[in-house]
Amino acid sequence: VQLQASGGGLVQAGGSLRLSCVASGRFFRLNTMGWYRQGPGKQRELVASITAGSSRTYADSVKGRFTIFRDNAKNTVYLQMNNLSPDDTAVYYCNAAAYAGPDIGNYWGQGTQVTVSS
Repeated sequence: VQLQASGGGLVQAGGSLRLSCVASGRFFRLNTMGWYRQGPGKQRELVASITAGSSRTYADSVKGRFTIFRDNAKNTVYLQMNNLSPDDTAVYYCNAAAYAGPDIGNYWGQGTQVTVSS
């Protein structure tokens, strides 16, 4: 299973970005998909996740500003980020749980840089 993330970039505070992550390869089913981030000098943290049934979880710091959604037909998960602040600056990583065989596996994308200027 390969995850290809895109959509990062440089944006001013208050601006918006939409991240996308496409899953490809041989798998039978995608379960929970999510976005994590790792800021400078910080540990990787969960930003948002969405189950196959579209139940969503958000970090407190992004509630009301970020929205996660998925298109199961396209094997794609999105993260709409609004009202960005410099504290959101980080490398954002896509994550997916998927059945590529009898057991579920955990997969990571390559990361996409989001930089928010003040």
